[in-house]
Amino acid sequence: MPPKFLQIHFLTSYPATLLNRDDAGFAKRLPFGGATRLRVSSQCLKRHWRTHEGEHSLGNIGVDMSIRSRRTFERFIFEPLVEAGYDEDIAANATSDLKDEVLGARAGGDGEGRERLRSHQVTVLGRPEVNYLRGVAEEICEAVREGADYADALKTTFDGDAQANLKALDKAAGLDAALFGRMVTSDILARGDAAVHVAHAITVHEEDSESDYFTAVDDLMQEAEEAGSGHINSAELTSGLFYGYLVVDVPLLVSNLEGCEREEWLEADREMAGEIAERLVHLVAKVSPGAKLGSTAPYAYAHLMLAEAGDEQPRTLANAFMKPVEKRPDLIDNALGALGDYLSTVDGTYGRESERRAAVVADPRLLEPAVGEDEVVALDELAGWLKSTVRG
Repeated sequence: MPPKFLQIHFLTSYPATLLNRDDAGFAKRLPFGGATRLRVSSQCLKRHWRTHEGEHSLGNIGVDMSIRSRRTFERFIFEPLVEAGYDEDIAANATSDLKDEVLGARAGGDGEGRERLRSHQVTVLGRPEVNYLRGVAEEICEAVREGADYADALKTTFDGDAQANLKALDKAAGLDAALFGRMVTSDILARGDAAVHVAHAITVHEEDSESDYFTAVDDLMQEAEEAGSGHINSAELTSGLFYGYLVVDVPLLVSNLEGCEREEWLEADREMAGEIAERLVHLVAKVSPGAKLGSTAPYAYAHLMLAEAGDEQPRTLANAFMKPVEKRPDLIDNALGALGDYLSTVDGTYGRESERRAAVVADPRLLEPAVGEDEVVALDELAGWLKSTVRG
Protein backbone atom coordinates (compact mmCIF):
# COMPACT_ATOMS: atom_id res chain seq x y z
CA MET A 1 0.00 0.00 0.00
CA PRO A 2 1.39 3.47 -0.87
CA PRO A 3 2.50 5.62 2.07
CA LYS A 4 0.52 8.63 3.24
CA PHE A 5 3.59 10.79 3.78
CA LEU A 6 6.96 11.29 2.16
CA GLN A 7 9.65 13.14 4.08
CA ILE A 8 12.79 14.55 2.47
CA HIS A 9 15.71 15.83 4.55
CA PHE A 10 18.78 17.46 3.04
CA LEU A 11 22.14 18.90 4.01
CA THR A 12 23.71 21.35 1.56
CA SER A 13 26.82 23.48 2.00
CA TYR A 14 27.32 26.93 0.47
CA PRO A 15 30.52 29.02 0.71
CA ALA A 16 30.72 32.81 0.31
CA THR A 17 27.11 33.47 -0.68
CA LEU A 18 24.09 35.57 0.21
CA LEU A 19 21.30 33.10 -0.46
CA ASN A 20 18.27 34.91 0.94
CA ARG A 21 18.16 38.54 2.05
CA ASP A 22 15.95 40.41 4.49
CA ASP A 23 14.45 43.87 3.93
CA ALA A 24 17.76 45.53 4.86
CA GLY A 25 19.83 43.44 2.46
CA PHE A 26 21.37 41.18 5.09
CA ALA A 27 21.18 37.39 5.23
CA LYS A 28 18.04 36.07 6.88
CA ARG A 29 18.63 34.66 10.36
CA LEU A 30 16.86 32.65 13.03
CA PRO A 31 17.68 31.90 16.68
CA PHE A 32 17.61 28.17 17.39
CA GLY A 33 19.06 26.19 20.28
CA GLY A 34 20.50 29.31 21.87
CA ALA A 35 22.51 30.23 18.77
CA THR A 36 21.82 32.43 15.75
CA ARG A 37 21.59 30.48 12.50
CA LEU A 38 21.55 31.57 8.89
CA ARG A 39 18.22 30.89 7.21
CA VAL A 40 16.73 30.40 3.75
CA SER A 41 12.98 30.91 3.71
CA SER A 42 10.59 28.26 2.46
CA GLN A 43 9.21 30.80 -0.03
CA CYS A 44 12.66 31.23 -1.53
CA LEU A 45 13.22 27.49 -1.78
CA LYS A 46 9.81 26.81 -3.34
CA ARG A 47 10.18 29.53 -5.92
CA HIS A 48 13.49 28.18 -7.18
CA TRP A 49 12.15 24.63 -7.34
CA ARG A 50 8.96 25.81 -9.02
CA THR A 51 10.63 27.95 -11.70
CA HIS A 52 13.63 25.73 -12.47
CA GLU A 53 14.06 24.91 -16.14
CA GLY A 54 15.79 21.64 -16.87
CA GLU A 55 15.46 17.89 -17.14
CA HIS A 56 13.51 17.52 -13.90
CA SER A 57 11.50 20.73 -14.20
CA LEU A 58 7.95 20.74 -12.88
CA GLY A 59 6.99 22.90 -15.84
CA ASN A 60 7.38 20.16 -18.43
CA ILE A 61 5.49 17.41 -16.63
CA GLY A 62 2.40 17.85 -18.81
CA VAL A 63 0.21 20.08 -16.60
CA ASP A 64 0.25 23.86 -16.88
CA MET A 65 1.74 25.80 -14.01
CA SER A 66 -0.39 28.39 -12.27
CA ILE A 67 -0.34 32.07 -13.19
CA ARG A 68 0.86 34.10 -10.20
CA SER A 69 0.32 37.80 -10.65
CA ARG A 70 -1.70 40.89 -9.75
CA ARG A 71 -2.16 41.46 -13.49
CA THR A 72 -3.65 38.11 -14.52
CA PHE A 73 -7.07 39.53 -15.49
CA GLU A 74 -5.49 42.43 -17.36
CA ARG A 75 -2.96 40.34 -19.25
CA PHE A 76 -4.91 37.18 -20.04
CA ILE A 77 -8.52 38.40 -20.26
CA PHE A 78 -8.69 42.13 -21.08
CA GLU A 79 -5.80 42.31 -23.56
CA PRO A 80 -6.92 39.27 -25.63
CA LEU A 81 -10.44 40.74 -25.83
CA VAL A 82 -9.10 44.04 -27.16
CA GLU A 83 -6.86 42.20 -29.61
CA ALA A 84 -9.94 40.30 -30.81
CA GLY A 85 -11.59 43.59 -31.72
CA TYR A 86 -14.03 44.13 -28.87
CA ASP A 87 -14.73 47.62 -27.55
CA GLU A 88 -12.05 48.54 -25.03
CA ASP A 89 -14.44 50.07 -22.49
CA ILE A 90 -16.81 47.09 -22.59
CA ALA A 91 -13.86 44.67 -22.34
CA ALA A 92 -12.50 46.58 -19.35
CA ASN A 93 -15.88 46.60 -17.60
CA ALA A 94 -16.41 42.88 -18.22
CA THR A 95 -12.91 42.04 -16.98
CA SER A 96 -13.23 44.22 -13.88
CA ASP A 97 -16.66 42.87 -12.95
CA LEU A 98 -15.55 39.27 -13.45
CA LYS A 99 -12.48 39.89 -11.32
CA ASP A 100 -14.59 41.30 -8.50
CA GLU A 101 -17.06 38.42 -8.81
CA VAL A 102 -14.37 35.75 -8.72
CA LEU A 103 -11.95 37.25 -6.20
CA GLY A 104 -14.35 39.36 -4.17
CA ALA A 105 -14.64 43.12 -4.45
CA ARG A 106 -12.13 43.71 -1.64
CA ALA A 107 -9.47 41.78 -3.54
CA GLY A 108 -9.90 43.87 -6.66
CA GLY A 109 -7.96 46.91 -7.71
CA ASP A 110 -9.00 50.51 -7.22
CA GLY A 111 -8.56 53.56 -9.35
CA GLU A 112 -9.03 54.27 -13.02
CA GLY A 113 -7.85 52.67 -16.21
CA ARG A 114 -5.96 49.44 -16.10
CA GLU A 115 -5.31 49.71 -12.37
CA ARG A 116 -8.87 48.57 -11.66
CA LEU A 117 -8.17 45.38 -13.63
CA ARG A 118 -5.44 44.38 -11.18
CA SER A 119 -5.87 42.65 -7.85
CA HIS A 120 -4.48 44.05 -4.61
CA GLN A 121 -2.37 40.94 -4.06
CA VAL A 122 -0.81 38.24 -6.20
CA THR A 123 -3.44 35.69 -7.19
CA VAL A 124 -2.83 32.05 -8.08
CA LEU A 125 -5.05 30.97 -10.97
CA GLY A 126 -4.76 27.96 -13.23
CA ARG A 127 -4.76 28.17 -17.02
CA PRO A 128 -8.11 26.32 -17.29
CA GLU A 129 -9.68 28.84 -14.90
CA VAL A 130 -8.29 31.80 -16.82
CA ASN A 131 -9.35 30.34 -20.17
CA TYR A 132 -12.87 29.75 -18.85
CA LEU A 133 -13.14 33.29 -17.49
CA ARG A 134 -11.87 34.76 -20.76
CA GLY A 135 -14.62 32.82 -22.54
CA VAL A 136 -17.22 34.24 -20.17
CA ALA A 137 -15.92 37.77 -20.72
CA GLU A 138 -16.00 37.24 -24.46
CA GLU A 139 -19.65 36.13 -24.29
CA ILE A 140 -20.50 39.33 -22.41
CA CYS A 141 -18.68 41.48 -24.97
CA GLU A 142 -20.31 39.65 -27.86
CA ALA A 143 -23.78 40.05 -26.37
CA VAL A 144 -23.27 43.81 -25.95
CA ARG A 145 -21.93 44.05 -29.50
CA GLU A 146 -25.16 42.47 -30.70
CA GLY A 147 -27.28 45.03 -28.84
CA ALA A 148 -27.85 43.58 -25.37
CA ASP A 149 -27.78 45.77 -22.28
CA TYR A 150 -24.46 45.36 -20.47
CA ALA A 151 -25.98 44.64 -17.03
CA ASP A 152 -28.30 42.01 -18.51
CA ALA A 153 -25.43 40.40 -20.43
CA LEU A 154 -23.30 40.22 -17.30
CA LYS A 155 -26.08 38.69 -15.20
CA THR A 156 -27.10 36.19 -17.86
CA THR A 157 -23.62 35.03 -18.82
CA PHE A 158 -22.05 34.68 -15.37
CA ASP A 159 -24.92 32.97 -13.60
CA GLY A 160 -25.13 30.52 -10.73
CA ASP A 161 -23.52 27.75 -12.77
CA ALA A 162 -20.16 29.53 -12.77
CA GLN A 163 -18.99 28.08 -9.47
CA ALA A 164 -19.82 24.54 -10.57
CA ASN A 165 -18.18 25.15 -13.94
CA LEU A 166 -14.95 26.38 -12.37
CA LYS A 167 -14.80 23.48 -9.93
CA ALA A 168 -15.42 21.01 -12.75
CA LEU A 169 -12.35 22.14 -14.69
CA ASP A 170 -9.65 19.48 -14.83
CA LYS A 171 -6.57 20.42 -12.73
CA ALA A 172 -8.02 23.91 -12.64
CA ALA A 173 -5.63 25.65 -10.25
CA GLY A 174 -2.40 24.59 -11.96
CA LEU A 175 0.39 22.24 -10.96
CA ASP A 176 2.29 24.46 -8.53
CA ALA A 177 -0.95 25.36 -6.72
CA ALA A 178 -1.66 21.63 -6.39
CA LEU A 179 1.76 21.27 -4.76
CA PHE A 180 2.17 24.46 -2.76
CA GLY A 181 -1.46 25.56 -2.33
CA ARG A 182 -3.32 28.79 -2.80
CA MET A 183 -5.30 31.04 -0.45
CA VAL A 184 -8.56 32.54 -1.72
CA THR A 185 -11.33 34.55 -0.08
CA SER A 186 -13.75 33.96 -2.94
CA ASP A 187 -16.79 31.70 -2.71
CA ILE A 188 -16.36 30.82 -6.37
CA LEU A 189 -12.74 29.68 -6.52
CA ALA A 190 -11.76 26.56 -4.64
CA ARG A 191 -9.22 26.98 -1.86
CA GLY A 192 -6.19 24.77 -2.41
CA ASP A 193 -4.36 23.35 0.59
CA ALA A 194 -0.66 22.72 0.06
CA ALA A 195 0.24 19.07 -0.42
CA VAL A 196 3.98 19.84 -0.11
CA HIS A 197 5.03 21.40 3.20
CA VAL A 198 8.42 23.10 3.20
CA ALA A 199 10.40 24.21 6.24
CA HIS A 200 12.83 27.10 6.35
CA ALA A 201 16.36 25.79 5.93
CA ILE A 202 18.81 26.71 8.71
CA THR A 203 22.49 26.17 9.30
CA VAL A 204 23.39 23.28 11.59
CA HIS A 205 26.00 25.51 13.25
CA GLU A 206 26.21 29.09 14.44
CA GLU A 207 26.22 31.72 11.72
CA ASP A 208 29.35 32.50 9.73
CA SER A 209 29.39 35.84 7.95
CA GLU A 210 31.57 38.78 7.07
CA SER A 211 31.25 42.14 5.34
CA ASP A 212 32.63 42.14 1.80
CA TYR A 213 34.12 45.51 0.86
CA PHE A 214 34.25 45.97 -2.90
CA THR A 215 34.95 48.62 -5.50
CA ALA A 216 34.03 49.06 -9.14
CA VAL A 217 36.81 50.42 -11.35
CA ASP A 218 35.99 53.23 -13.78
CA ASP A 219 37.95 52.19 -16.87
CA LEU A 220 37.89 55.64 -18.47
CA MET A 221 39.17 57.28 -15.28
CA GLN A 222 42.00 54.75 -15.19
CA GLU A 223 42.93 55.56 -18.78
CA ALA A 224 43.08 59.24 -17.83
CA GLU A 225 45.29 58.28 -14.86
CA GLU A 226 42.76 59.67 -12.41
CA ALA A 227 42.88 58.03 -8.96
CA GLY A 228 39.88 56.53 -7.23
CA SER A 229 37.07 54.12 -7.97
CA GLY A 230 33.78 54.55 -9.77
CA HIS A 231 31.87 52.88 -6.96
CA ILE A 232 32.58 51.71 -3.41
CA ASN A 233 30.24 49.59 -1.31
CA SER A 234 29.99 46.58 0.97
CA ALA A 235 27.73 43.53 1.16
CA GLU A 236 27.33 40.66 3.58
CA LEU A 237 28.64 37.25 2.60
CA THR A 238 27.84 34.06 4.47
CA SER A 239 28.80 30.41 4.44
CA GLY A 240 27.11 27.45 6.01
CA LEU A 241 25.84 23.87 5.98
CA PHE A 242 22.05 24.05 5.80
CA TYR A 243 19.53 21.48 6.99
CA GLY A 244 16.27 21.51 5.04
CA TYR A 245 13.07 19.51 5.31
CA LEU A 246 9.89 18.98 3.33
CA VAL A 247 6.86 16.72 3.58
CA VAL A 248 4.58 15.45 0.83
CA ASP A 249 1.02 14.66 1.91
CA VAL A 250 0.42 11.95 -0.71
CA PRO A 251 -3.39 11.63 -0.37
CA LEU A 252 -3.80 15.40 -0.65
CA LEU A 253 -1.39 15.58 -3.59
CA VAL A 254 -3.36 12.92 -5.46
CA SER A 255 -6.60 14.71 -4.58
CA ASN A 256 -5.28 18.06 -5.82
CA LEU A 257 -3.96 16.56 -9.03
CA GLU A 258 -6.83 14.27 -9.94
CA GLY A 259 -9.79 16.19 -8.56
CA CYS A 260 -10.94 13.34 -6.31
CA GLU A 261 -11.81 13.51 -2.64
CA ARG A 262 -8.84 13.00 -0.32
CA GLU A 263 -10.43 9.83 1.06
CA GLU A 264 -10.55 8.36 -2.47
CA TRP A 265 -6.86 8.72 -3.23
CA LEU A 266 -6.14 5.00 -3.30
CA GLU A 267 -8.65 4.48 -6.12
CA ALA A 268 -7.32 7.43 -8.15
CA ASP A 269 -4.53 7.53 -10.72
CA ARG A 270 -1.21 8.07 -8.90
CA GLU A 271 1.09 8.16 -11.92
CA MET A 272 1.58 11.91 -11.89
CA ALA A 273 1.97 12.03 -8.10
CA GLY A 274 4.81 9.52 -8.41
CA GLU A 275 6.42 11.54 -11.17
CA ILE A 276 6.29 14.66 -9.02
CA ALA A 277 7.89 12.86 -6.08
CA GLU A 278 10.75 11.75 -8.31
CA ARG A 279 11.30 15.23 -9.68
CA LEU A 280 11.15 16.86 -6.26
CA VAL A 281 14.09 14.74 -5.13
CA HIS A 282 16.23 16.01 -7.99
CA LEU A 283 15.11 19.61 -7.54
CA VAL A 284 15.83 19.62 -3.81
CA ALA A 285 19.22 17.99 -4.28
CA LYS A 286 20.48 20.03 -7.21
CA VAL A 287 18.62 23.36 -7.50
CA SER A 288 20.11 26.13 -5.38
CA PRO A 289 18.46 29.29 -4.09
CA GLY A 290 20.51 32.40 -4.23
CA ALA A 291 20.84 36.09 -4.89
CA LYS A 292 23.99 37.78 -6.23
CA LEU A 293 24.42 35.08 -8.86
CA GLY A 294 27.01 36.97 -10.88
CA SER A 295 29.32 37.68 -7.97
CA THR A 296 28.97 34.53 -5.81
CA ALA A 297 27.90 31.66 -8.12
CA PRO A 298 25.79 30.12 -5.33
CA TYR A 299 25.42 26.65 -6.82
CA ALA A 300 25.81 23.43 -4.85
CA TYR A 301 24.54 19.85 -4.70
CA ALA A 302 23.34 18.32 -1.46
CA HIS A 303 25.77 16.33 0.68
CA LEU A 304 22.86 14.30 2.00
CA MET A 305 19.42 13.41 0.69
CA LEU A 306 17.46 11.31 3.17
CA ALA A 307 13.97 10.18 2.15
CA GLU A 308 11.36 8.45 4.32
CA ALA A 309 8.01 6.93 3.40
CA GLY A 310 5.37 6.00 5.98
CA ASP A 311 1.92 6.59 7.44
CA GLU A 312 2.70 8.22 10.79
CA GLN A 313 2.70 11.97 11.34
CA PRO A 314 5.95 13.39 9.94
CA ARG A 315 8.61 14.90 12.23
CA THR A 316 11.53 17.16 11.51
CA LEU A 317 15.09 16.13 12.27
CA ALA A 318 16.19 19.73 12.87
CA ASN A 319 16.43 18.96 16.57
CA ALA A 320 19.50 16.89 15.78
CA PHE A 321 21.17 20.30 15.51
CA MET A 322 19.59 21.94 18.55
CA LYS A 323 23.15 22.00 19.88
CA PRO A 324 25.20 23.72 17.17
CA VAL A 325 27.47 21.30 15.37
CA GLU A 326 31.19 21.74 15.89
CA LYS A 327 32.92 23.02 12.76
CA ARG A 328 36.17 21.14 13.36
CA PRO A 329 37.72 18.81 12.44
CA ASP A 330 35.09 18.08 9.75
CA LEU A 331 31.77 19.90 9.66
CA ILE A 332 30.10 17.45 7.25
CA ASP A 333 31.09 14.39 9.27
CA ASN A 334 30.02 16.06 12.50
CA ALA A 335 26.62 16.96 11.05
CA LEU A 336 26.03 13.48 9.63
CA GLY A 337 27.05 11.96 12.94
CA ALA A 338 24.67 14.21 14.87
CA LEU A 339 21.84 13.38 12.50
CA GLY A 340 22.50 9.64 12.66
CA ASP A 341 22.70 9.66 16.46
CA TYR A 342 19.50 11.67 16.83
CA LEU A 343 17.56 9.53 14.37
CA SER A 344 18.74 6.36 16.12
CA THR A 345 17.54 7.79 19.44
CA VAL A 346 14.15 8.67 17.97
CA ASP A 347 13.86 5.16 16.52
CA GLY A 348 14.70 3.69 19.90
CA THR A 349 12.12 5.83 21.67
CA TYR A 350 9.20 5.67 19.25
CA GLY A 351 10.08 2.71 17.08
CA ARG A 352 11.01 2.93 13.45
CA GLU A 353 7.89 4.02 11.57
CA SER A 354 9.05 4.43 7.98
CA GLU A 355 11.15 3.04 5.16
CA ARG A 356 14.29 4.99 4.31
CA ARG A 357 16.76 5.60 1.54
CA ALA A 358 19.77 7.94 1.59
CA ALA A 359 22.15 9.39 -0.98
CA VAL A 360 25.32 10.60 0.72
CA VAL A 361 28.42 12.46 -0.49
CA ALA A 362 30.41 11.38 2.57
CA ASP A 363 30.96 8.27 4.67
CA PRO A 364 27.48 6.67 4.96
CA ARG A 365 28.56 4.73 8.06
CA LEU A 366 28.12 7.98 10.01
CA LEU A 367 24.35 7.47 9.70
CA GLU A 368 24.35 3.94 11.12
CA PRO A 369 22.37 2.29 12.57
CA ALA A 370 19.51 4.63 11.62
CA VAL A 371 20.30 4.11 7.94
CA GLY A 372 21.62 0.68 7.01
CA GLU A 373 24.20 -0.09 4.36
CA ASP A 374 21.54 -1.52 2.03
CA GLU A 375 19.54 1.73 2.29
CA VAL A 376 22.33 3.93 0.90
CA VAL A 377 21.82 4.42 -2.83
CA ALA A 378 22.56 6.79 -5.70
CA LEU A 379 20.28 9.79 -6.15
CA ASP A 380 18.54 8.36 -9.22
CA GLU A 381 17.71 5.19 -7.33
CA LEU A 382 16.39 7.16 -4.34
CA ALA A 383 14.16 9.24 -6.62
CA GLY A 384 12.94 6.16 -8.46
CA TRP A 385 12.17 4.42 -5.16
CA LEU A 386 9.89 7.28 -4.08
CA LYS A 387 8.21 7.30 -7.48
CA SER A 388 7.42 3.60 -7.39
CA THR A 389 6.40 3.80 -3.72
CA VAL A 390 3.79 6.46 -4.44
CA ARG A 391 2.45 4.64 -7.48
CA GLY A 392 2.15 1.45 -5.47
